[in-house]
Amino acid sequence: MRGGKHGRMTVEQFTIETSERAPSDAMRRLRSRLMAAGMRPTRQRVALGGLLFGKGDRHVTAEKLFEEALAADLPVSLATVYNTLHQFTDVGLLREIAVDGARVYFDTNVSEHHHFLVEGEGLVDIPGAHVDVASLPAPPPGMRIARVDVVVRLCKDEG
Repeated sequence: MRGGKHGRMTVEQFTIETSERAPSDAMRRLRSRLMAAGMRPTRQRVALGGLLFGKGDRHVTAEKLFEEALAADLPVSLATVYNTLHQFTDVGLLREIAVDGARVYFDTNVSEHHHFLVEGEGLVDIPGAHVDVASLPAPPPGMRIARVDVVVRLCKDEG
């Protein structure tokens, strides 16, 4: 189904077509998940959420999700993708993992775990029980440690 400006689908057409392809209970679960998190299940949130959560646990950048949206003919801007990812993070649907000043991944697995960063490839999960953070400094007065994110950087062994 195509339509809208420049032959692309509108968000409404995408949502309807996605609902027809995907099991309706999956879309209902996504809408319920958004509402349980205190978010209005707008068409764009549901459409992006379907792309994001429909592939199981994974790590995605805003740019990667934007590319997936374009490939699915979902008419959203990169700014909308960023805003939606940050909104999902703010309500606990995603975890944000900053690996350096320029790269941020969003993780659909919000359980306690850590990551390997394979240079040039991306993130790989490390189960939380497999990392032992033995000693942390005391937080400043009036602060508490919210969580500890460990990113272990890897490169190919040339030996």
